[in-house]
Amino acid sequence: MEVVRRRSGSGCLSVVVAIMCAFVVVMVPGVLATRWTVGGNMGWSTNFNYTVWAQDKHFYNGDWLFFVYDRNQMNVLEVNKTDYESCNSDNFLHNWTTGAGRDVVPLNVTRNYYFISGKGFCYGGMKLAIHVENLPPPPTSTPLDEKSSSSTLTSRGMIVLPMVLAIGAVWDAFLWHW
Repeated sequence: MEVVRRRSGSGCLSVVVAIMCAFVVVMVPGVLATRWTVGGNMGWSTNFNYTVWAQDKHFYNGDWLFFVYDRNQMNVLEVNKTDYESCNSDNFLHNWTTGAGRDVVPLNVTRNYYFISGKGFCYGGMKLAIHVENLPPPPTSTPLDEKSSSSTLTSRGMIVLPMVLAIGAVWDAFLWHW
């Protein structure tokens, strides 16, 4: 006589797998994104060169800019190139100022972005121009040479997806035993 084991958690398993898939789809792009604090420790303030701050950074589609400043005096305005160069805040494209002095700007389009602080602070150096680009494709695999025993990851977050899938596999195996 053959004994058939019935898995009592098969309905629950479907829900868990669906949740894990949703988790991967939602979380992986967030993990790959970078939140840049504009000006680093100096924040968004006068007498700081934001061109120098931004010159060695790569801004990618999906990243965020985080502006930290004195909310009672300054603001964050997105302008076009002409208004950026002349520090003109009259025709801004978008006012990112929320009033808290902690403003987040999503970089969700591949293009040039221009930010200034109005109220005359642009003339004190509070202006930032950046170029947002798409993430580069992952590196192609190359044979290891004799000098190197392991390859390095050069693209952001390349280890995240395999880790999430491994956790999901372990979780799935754990559920099947119950």
